[in-house]
Amino acid sequence: MLQFNSRLNCSQVITTRRATTKEPGSQLQSLRVRLERQQLSYNIRIGRDLRLQAGQLLRSALGEKARRIAVISSKRVFALYGSEVMHALRGNDFTVLHWLMPEGERFKTFRSLERAVLFLAESGLERTDAVVALGGGVVGDLGGFTAAVYLRGIPVVQMPTTLLAQIDSSVGGKTGINLPLGKNMTGAFHQPSSVVIDTQTLTTLPRRELVSGFCEAVKQGAIANRKLFKQTTDLLAAFRLDRKALLSAQMEHLVARHCAFKASIVAGDERESGQRSDKRSRKVLNFGHTTAHALEAATSYRRFRHGEAVGYGMLVAGQISKSLGLLEPSELESLTEAVRFCGALPPAGDLDKETIIEALSHDKKSVAGQIKWVLLEKIGHPLIVDGKEISPRLLRLSLAEGLRNAKE
Repeated sequence: MLQFNSRLNCSQVITTRRATTKEPGSQLQSLRVRLERQQLSYNIRIGRDLRLQAGQLLRSALGEKARRIAVISSKRVFALYGSEVMHALRGNDFTVLHWLMPEGERFKTFRSLERAVLFLAESGLERTDAVVALGGGVVGDLGGFTAAVYLRGIPVVQMPTTLLAQIDSSVGGKTGINLPLGKNMTGAFHQPSSVVIDTQTLTTLPRRELVSGFCEAVKQGAIANRKLFKQTTDLLAAFRLDRKALLSAQMEHLVARHCAFKASIVAGDERESGQRSDKRSRKVLNFGHTTAHALEAATSYRRFRHGEAVGYGMLVAGQISKSLGLLEPSELESLTEAVRFCGALPPAGDLDKETIIEALSHDKKSVAGQIKWVLLEKIGHPLIVDGKEISPRLLRLSLAEGLRNAKE
């Protein structure tokens, strides 16, 4: 058992036991997240083939009054796992319905939200019923927001199937949709009733989805501590030698560590207070995201997966950090090497820098008209810096350098 002590209104315990599977080395990781301000707690379960146990896990989380489950997913994910999940849920006396959204970030819209909410209403879901978001971060964001606004809030269970969603977006309660001016500019904080992470789903991810998740893992390691950063890069090195590393106990343990870090930050600053700028502020999770969101918006959410854009965003933030005298060149090289280990990113050097800068001006996390950049002093030491400290010339130079610096 690994005990995590926190001074931030959060207590977490990761317990480990041997999973009931024929595969050697598989373990079930269980993380309890408590948000004392809301007197709310929920479990994060991590292990291989947990989708087959979805019925009992959700019955435990939702209680006996829950009757109907609406599974929100995408066509590709549902074709892979939908029948198994629905069978497991029906085996525990749930009436199960499903609604599928189109693939891609550009479908996180009011139109998709309206269709999803109408589906819940037409299906007769009540306040004691629940939504299951089965898919990646896009499905999790839309499914969570749908649950947040329907009947002023019903339970949602996150079942993330991508690495990025498993270690990041499924934990913390942020839900939302995009506007033409920027990403996630409309949404709500709606904590899940449970998070069920089946690491087996990682084996069916397209290469780019894995790259995207790896970049997000590097991001969290870079702002957490050197130990998590090294654990992440060690897994990346193992994966480059053998894809079976995705099914290793090392992978399950790493996912649990990332979830624990994310949960500890969220517990201390659940709604990302505008007044906080310390290294335990939820804002630090936005390392790499300022540029990433601008890249996504500037390309109409068509060129980059979210994590791919975060990969570039980290390199730009690293360049700014070095130019301001905050980050040693050797630390920037470590960060750059880690991003390269994630895999090849789509080209970005051809993008118009003025278009990106214009997109940056619509960053939803601006305070008093100023962007709050998350930079690094060293690995594991994030620093929040006011945008006025970064000159236009420095920003342009850092964009030019960071956007051409991601080749393997």
